[in-house]
This record gives sequence, C-alpha cells and structure tokens, in this order.
Amino acid sequence: MTRRPLLLHFLAVAALAAAALPRAAKAQSAYPAKPIRWIVPYPAGAGADIVARTIGSQLAIDAGQPVTIENRAGGNTALGAVEAARAPADGYTLLSADNGTLVFNPALYRNLSYNPSRDFAPVTLLGRLPMVLLVGPSSGVKDARAFIDDARAFPGKVSFASAGTGSPQHLAMELLERQAGLQMVHVPYRGAAPALADVAGGQLPVMMCDLAASRRFIQSGKLRALAVAHPTRLAQLPGVPTFAELGMPQVEAAALMGLVVPANTPGEIVARLQRSVASAIHNPTVQRKLAEFGVEPVGDAPAQFAALLQGESARWHPLIRDLNLSLD
Repeated sequence: MTRRPLLLHFLAVAALAAAALPRAAKAQSAYPAKPIRWIVPYPAGAGADIVARTIGSQLAIDAGQPVTIENRAGGNTALGAVEAARAPADGYTLLSADNGTLVFNPALYRNLSYNPSRDFAPVTLLGRLPMVLLVGPSSGVKDARAFIDDARAFPGKVSFASAGTGSPQHLAMELLERQAGLQMVHVPYRGAAPALADVAGGQLPVMMCDLAASRRFIQSGKLRALAVAHPTRLAQLPGVPTFAELGMPQVEAAALMGLVVPANTPGEIVARLQRSVASAIHNPTVQRKLAEFGVEPVGDAPAQFAALLQGESARWHPLIRDLNLSLD
C-alpha cells in the first residue's frame, strides 16, 4: 500500500469508529467499566514490558479499573498482534506495538499473519527509545568520527552486532552504513542482551542499540557511547554528540513504542483511552521512571501517531527492499 492510501486508511479507521458512536453511546459512557487487558508481544522483563507495566500501573489508578499485562511473545511480535487483532473492538484489549510490529514486519514478511493498517486503530505513541552507537571498553576508538574513519578504511572487515535481522538496532546500523559510506558485516543475535554482552566482552567491536537496553552497560563502563541517533543530545548522555553534530542528520533512529486497539473500536473510546494513557504518561512519577529507563515519553493524539507510522514506513521500507531483507 502506498504512502497516501495507508495514511488515509488509518484515518478512515478512526472515522468509521466515530460513526459507530450513537449505537454504542451507553456502553461508552461507562468506559472503562471492567478490567483492561494489555497485550505485550515480548517476554516479561523486556523493554516493552517495563514500559507497559510502568504506564499501566498509573492508568489503573486513573481509570479505576485493573490493567492486566499479558505477555504473548513469539513470531517476531506476530503472535501477540494476531491475538489483539481478533479481540473484541470494545477498548478492553490493548496492544503494545513497536515499529517492528507496525512498520518493519509488513516489509520483512510476504505472508504476515496480520495487517497493521487493516487490523488496528492507533491510540498513541507511548515513547521513543533513541539509538546509541556503542563500542566495548577495550576498543581503541574514542569517538564516532574515529570509528567511521576506521571502518571506512577497512571495507568489509568490521563486523557489527544487532538484536536480530530486521530489528530497529539492525536497521539503524544499516542506515549509518549508507549515510557514512561504510561496508560492514552484520552479525545478528537473538535479542539485544546477548549482542550487548558480546560487544562488551570484545567478541564484536560495535553495535547500535536503544538506550533502554544498553543504559546499564554504559553506566557500568562496560560499553562506551560514541553518538546518539536523535535530533538532540540525550539528558542521560549529555556528553555524547548527535550524528547531526557529526554532519549526518539523516542518521536518526529509535525504537518506537506505541499503543493500538482492534480496528472498529468506537472513536469515543479511542479518544478517552488516549486521554487516559497520555495523562498516565505525563504523571511526574511515571515520567521519571521512563526517563531513568531511557524512554522519551510522548502520549500524542491518534492522528499524530498514524502520521508518524506513515512517515516511518516511507523512510524504512525502501532501505529494507534495497537490502533484500526477508524473514519468510
């Protein structure tokens, strides 16, 4: 689906939901009237799980109803996504959906078991997890410019780790390769944790990873941050420059953690849910916890989130095609 029709489809979902308002007014007036189920398509303890539990605990207080986090990992998030897509469109089933689920998977799988634009209605972007260029403590490279110069001098000789083929960490590094004119060898891992451990241990020299996953390695000195793929410096890493400062403003990447509900959820329920989730996100205690974890809190409107997804698809799908990446 091309860029404009995809955005129109997301917005049409919201319009159709709003059209259903009169026949569901009574049920909506009491929303939420029962516990809310929040599906996280990652294991317990993963970044998405921590974000959901942090926001969900405050949402439960604000909404006056329990919010139950259910971990449904598997299929590169497809297992949880399919379960959420098949749930009743009543606002009581939520899905944590990152850019892997909503943006990358449609380009990586020819036979994806769900359709993001058809099966879900966007609620809000929960937060951004900015990517950071990392090397181990034994690396002789002291800054990003030196790393780029060294990698450029030895094409095809420098390997980099990632959390897996097609992951945000992998594609962020491929973006850097393109913008800096590098040729490196990709070594995919099954998740960020083992990749970080091997870079810290010196088995591989470098990787791009989100701050949430890597912050403890950085804080303990096991990894050194060289640059951040973010428009501005991060408060958690004030001494680390952005790629824009190095003359590469196009190297901007983050793991995006969003919230969606089944398509055809009534528009008034989506709007109420967005307001409640945004209020929880902007709670000072929640903001502090998310910032400590390495998340930039957002809480935007459904239309803004839909537009962001459209823009991300336009940015990343050509790169995925150029790399000839496929996971099925």
